[in-house]
Amino acid sequence: MRATVLHSPRDIRLDDVPDPQLALDTDAVVRVVAACICGSDLWPYRGINEVDEPRRIGHEFVAVVEEVGADVSTVRPGDFVIAPFMYSDNTCALCRRGVHTSCVQGGFWGGDDHAGHFVDAGQGERVRVPLADGTLVATPSVPGEDLVPHLLALSDVFPTGHHAAVSAGVTEGSTVAVVGDGAVGLSAVLAAKRLGAATVVAMSRHADRQELARSFGADEIVAERGKEGAAIVREMLDGIGADHVLECVGTGDSMKQALACTRPGGRVGYVGVPHDVQLNVPSMFGRNIGLAGGVAPVRAYLDELLPEVLDGTLRPGAVFDLTLPLDQVADGYRAMDERTAVKTLLTV
Repeated sequence: MRATVLHSPRDIRLDDVPDPQLALDTDAVVRVVAACICGSDLWPYRGINEVDEPRRIGHEFVAVVEEVGADVSTVRPGDFVIAPFMYSDNTCALCRRGVHTSCVQGGFWGGDDHAGHFVDAGQGERVRVPLADGTLVATPSVPGEDLVPHLLALSDVFPTGHHAAVSAGVTEGSTVAVVGDGAVGLSAVLAAKRLGAATVVAMSRHADRQELARSFGADEIVAERGKEGAAIVREMLDGIGADHVLECVGTGDSMKQALACTRPGGRVGYVGVPHDVQLNVPSMFGRNIGLAGGVAPVRAYLDELLPEVLDGTLRPGAVFDLTLPLDQVADGYRAMDERTAVKTLLTV
C-alpha cells in the first residue's frame, strides 16, 4: 500500500510500505476514506521537532473496517469508523476517568504498540488499529460524502478545541478569548459558542480566518497581538479581560498573550503543543489565574459530540479549506506551512 513518509524536514513522500496485517486478536484493519494534516504535523515537517530518519506520519482519519481480530466485538467489517488521534482500551482506570490519552495500553499512530508490533500512521491507504473495541467509534451507517469532513474533524481538531473550552471552564453567559486562528483555534471558537459563551473574541490577523471565525460564532475580532492585543481584549470585556482564554498555539508568546487577556480569577485552557513556554507563576498567583489543559482525550468526548454532527447541529468540518488526493500530500503540507490553507483534507 501507499503511505505518507516524512524523510527529512520539508521532504514528504508517498511511499510503498507493507500492507497492515492483524497482529493481535484485539486488532482491526481499516481502509482509510479520508485523512488530514494536523498543525502538530508541521513541527517535525519544519524541523522544529528533530527528524533523524524517515518516519510515517499522520494521526487523523476516518475509515471503513475491513477485518477484525477474534476478540473484537464492537465493530465489524463494513462499519464506517472514526479513529481518535491516539488509540486506547477505553477500560483502564485512566480511560474510565476520561483521560484516554494516558491509557495504560494506549499509544500514538506511527510507532510500536505495547506488544512491540508496528502501528501504521493515519496518512495512508490502510491502518492496523490496536485495541479496536476501545479506540474506534462506528457511525450508525456509512455516511454520505458531505458528512465525511465533519466526522473527520471529530478525530482530533474539533475535540481539541472543545478540550480547550472545557479545560478553561467555559459556561453559559461567559466571556471568552481565543488565541490562535489555526484549525484548533477556530474549532475552539465553535466549541465555546456551543457551550454557551455570551461573547467570544477571536484573535486573528488573516481576513479569511476572521471570516471563518465569525461563521463559527465569534462576536469580535482582534488583529493585534502581544501586549497591544491583550489590552484591546481587556478593554472590550468590561475593562478586566476574559473569563476564559483558550490558548491554541503552543509558543511562549501565545501563552503570554493568553495570560494577559485573562481577567483576575479567570482560567486559561491550553491545547497548543508547548514549545519554549515558560510561566510566570508568581504573577498567576497574584491574579488568581488558573491553567488547565493538555493533550485532548478525544475518545472521551465522542459520545457527546458525534450525535450533533450526525443530526447536522454541529458542522466542524468547515475548517477544511483545501481538499487534495493522497497523491498530492506534499502540496497539502506546503499549503499549511505557507499558511495558504487552514487545514488540508486528504481523500484516499
